[in-house]
Amino acid sequence: MFRGILIDKDDKGQRVSVTDLSEDRLPAGDVTVRVEASTINYKDALAITGKGPIVRSFPMVPGIDFAGVVEHSDHPEFAPGDRVLLNGWGVGEQHWGGLAERARVRGEWLIRLPEALTAKQAMAIGTAGYTAMLCIMALERFGLEPGRGEVLVTGASGGVGSIAVALLNGLGYRVVASTGRMLEEAYLKDLGAAEVIDRSTLSEPGKPLQRERWAAVVDSVGSHTLANACASTKADGAVAACGMAQGLDLPTSVAPFILRGVALLGINSVTRPIAERVEAWRRLSENLDALKLETVTRTIQLAEVADVAEQLMAGQVRGRVVIDLEAGG
Repeated sequence: MFRGILIDKDDKGQRVSVTDLSEDRLPAGDVTVRVEASTINYKDALAITGKGPIVRSFPMVPGIDFAGVVEHSDHPEFAPGDRVLLNGWGVGEQHWGGLAERARVRGEWLIRLPEALTAKQAMAIGTAGYTAMLCIMALERFGLEPGRGEVLVTGASGGVGSIAVALLNGLGYRVVASTGRMLEEAYLKDLGAAEVIDRSTLSEPGKPLQRERWAAVVDSVGSHTLANACASTKADGAVAACGMAQGLDLPTSVAPFILRGVALLGINSVTRPIAERVEAWRRLSENLDALKLETVTRTIQLAEVADVAEQLMAGQVRGRVVIDLEAGG
């Protein structure tokens, strides 16, 4: 038996509980992992609160991330004792996920945990930090380098934003952080933001072309914020879009793209090839300051997850939240 969060649904609605589960209920897969740590992302919060159609079948153990130790493997790449992590692949949506003490998955979804990271550090990074690094890698492939100018990070107090700020600062960029919580200005400057601006400067309808300012943008917000970011990006700059906290819509025009050559780079973290995942995690293990990572992270137990999911949906969660699956809480 093991403990986990279970989401179930019937005619009376959705229910979320922390419960005991038997290993024979685990879904099909060729690797069984003893989960040491997980985390809670925006997508997890949508699933747990029922505020988004994330879960495709019930009952479901949520959690799109986990890190832990292989207990059993029929996959040629992994053996008992291997330290592994997982992000995405529909886990926590279509396949039982990481908010439980055990997980059974397909081996091709796993990568080895970088030696420089503990399971809790990996989950402090999680899909949010992994996505932030994918954004930076995409911008670098487009030609971004520190000498090109300022980089805007929207939703900067959230998981993706916080780690993007820290990573970009460590790589030598001048970072401007946009947030709806100006009380977090000191926190964001500690992470490396040179300037913090209120999200209201970007979140309202704006002109299709605006004063050129950003060499590049990491956007986790979408909607008018993304439209205004594109409209104020410098000629031949690029915007990496990875989220929709403000909305799925994009109320913009073709002007930034055909008159300034701005590139809009979509970032899909769920089904990236293994080689790209390994490279992203290698760079995270090397480029992310451990002290800054600790600054953006707090640790909770399984029993606290439902409350934190509600807080995250209300925009009240700063940085990253790690769930300790070894504490038995």
